[in-house]
Amino acid sequence: MHTLIVKLGATGDVVRTTPLLRRLEGQVTWLTAPKNKALLEGLDRTSGELPVELRVLDWDERSMLAGEHFDLVIDLEDEPEIAQVLQSIRYGRIFGAYEDVESGMSYTPEAGGWFDLSLISLHGRKKADELKFQNRRTYQDLIFSGLGLDFAGERYLLPPTAKSDLSGDVAIAPEAGAVWPMKKWAHYEWLKNELQRRGLEVNYLQPRPTLLEHLADVRGHRCVVSGDSLPMHLAIGSGLSSVALFSCTSPWEIYDYGILTKIISPLLGEFFYKRGFDPRATTAILPDSVLNAVLQAAGSSVGVR
Repeated sequence: MHTLIVKLGATGDVVRTTPLLRRLEGQVTWLTAPKNKALLEGLDRTSGELPVELRVLDWDERSMLAGEHFDLVIDLEDEPEIAQVLQSIRYGRIFGAYEDVESGMSYTPEAGGWFDLSLISLHGRKKADELKFQNRRTYQDLIFSGLGLDFAGERYLLPPTAKSDLSGDVAIAPEAGAVWPMKKWAHYEWLKNELQRRGLEVNYLQPRPTLLEHLADVRGHRCVVSGDSLPMHLAIGSGLSSVALFSCTSPWEIYDYGILTKIISPLLGEFFYKRGFDPRATTAILPDSVLNAVLQAAGSSVGVR
């Protein structure tokens, strides 16, 4: 069995797709973005957790796929340029997105559980967002079931890392990307001060040259606090307790693995999947609710006022 997975980014989405590697068989080739290559290439097959033979190619190496045959292609991207890669290969079965000559981007019926909620939804963008808000199934469940598999809590796969020089009790990831500015909660500095006042060592996660260094920083802590972002996924994949704040994206798509505490904004419905900025979205989650959750997740014996 030879499978091609096409999942370039975002990095958090790549990480939450890795449980598939625990259930596939034979050879797997994964086409990803250049920055994500190290995360996948470093996976340790000798541990027994990675049952497949994995080859990782980045987007700049896509020409190496030309002429190859795959029994199964899993395309989880929705961009025409990426879908065009499929024109250079041969395959038996495809799951996910592809480019239709007449109608443009489309997807296989089996992948409808996920792509009906996407930007290329056959129902249109407005209905897709409605369906996404109504959805209560996790990303893994939607993908696994479409492939005829039962998701049974298979964990993320992440590579080993060297020890970081950044360590402490709690790591805070306060930043949000330009696409989702309303993910940036307004009270992270207050939270940091309150945690430090209770004797906890708290660090802000800083940009690092590589993802492996960023992963090492996450692993240097007992608890991670963030929005719906990459540090949340890295913490989950590292088995760390974490607290995630959801202000404009779906909390239900995220499987908590028994270690993630989700705090959902009371205004989530108003700002759901909106990419602009409104300060009300960043202040709707009450500070004390986050403080309580972090203290519990970090295993602190210090009471909350």
